[in-house]
Amino acid sequence: MINKLIERIKKLQAPIVVGLDPMLDYIPEQILNEAYTNYGENLKGAAQAIWQYNKGIIDAIYDLIPAVKPQIAMYEQFGLEGLEVFKRTIDYCKQKGLIVIGDIKRGDIGSTSTAYATGHLGKIKIGSSSFTAFDEDFATVNPYLGFDGIKPFVDVCREEKKGLFILVKTSNPSSGEFQDQLVDGKPLYELVGRKVAEWGELHMGETYSYIGAVVGATYPEVGKALRRIMPKTFILVPGYGAQGGKAEDLAAYFNNDGLGAIVNSSRGIIAAYKLKAYEKFGPEAYSDAARQAVIDMREDLRQAWER
Repeated sequence: MINKLIERIKKLQAPIVVGLDPMLDYIPEQILNEAYTNYGENLKGAAQAIWQYNKGIIDAIYDLIPAVKPQIAMYEQFGLEGLEVFKRTIDYCKQKGLIVIGDIKRGDIGSTSTAYATGHLGKIKIGSSSFTAFDEDFATVNPYLGFDGIKPFVDVCREEKKGLFILVKTSNPSSGEFQDQLVDGKPLYELVGRKVAEWGELHMGETYSYIGAVVGATYPEVGKALRRIMPKTFILVPGYGAQGGKAEDLAAYFNNDGLGAIVNSSRGIIAAYKLKAYEKFGPEAYSDAARQAVIDMREDLRQAWER
């Protein structure tokens, strides 16, 4: 799957993943009103509004980007109705040719980790048949429990030809409370990065490993250091735009081949119509605003990608 992701990035000249992280206050009033009229002002109505909102965005941007990244928490908050929309969103994105990175940040040990890996990336055997549950192409994973928590995902990825993005240095302000702590004189994120590179060497695609890393755009000097430590690791870069990450800081996340990183934007794309730069579109044309925001992001990133 890492080879397919790279092919799509090169074809579209867009190292971009759009985070499908919907919140009710992002959704235009006309969509909410229709969903509440049809299904009620309840969990089902809210989930159906999210589905219609997602579909509009996907239809507007699928030809511009290689991948999307739905954050499962934004769907789980609506219970089973939300999870049904999470699955429907994944399936629709795949129908449109998009690669799906499930932002699930799972991390556990033994049979629990195996169950997470099976549910999101693999197949579950029931009787004499096998079934997929959510069926993302990649998943984000928390490495805090060590390789016990990672290995079940690696095993499933090898079998299904899928991939991982392991949290190494996250974009949130308090990430340093643990991730920056020194261990034998090195920050913890460097030790995790070395482990990710080590695991990845054993599970290579054509030029990059299918075991990738998450490194936030908000810490460009850290990104530069981790790029050196993980030369064959594809980096998922959150924190661009709304969280403060800037295109001019992202060059170091890419390798000299112009590859090696894919940059995420969530509300800067899906809620673009709420931003001053795109307010002319209005809520009725929220999906057109999202499309223009992707085009602008692609141009903004060009200086980093084509350095």
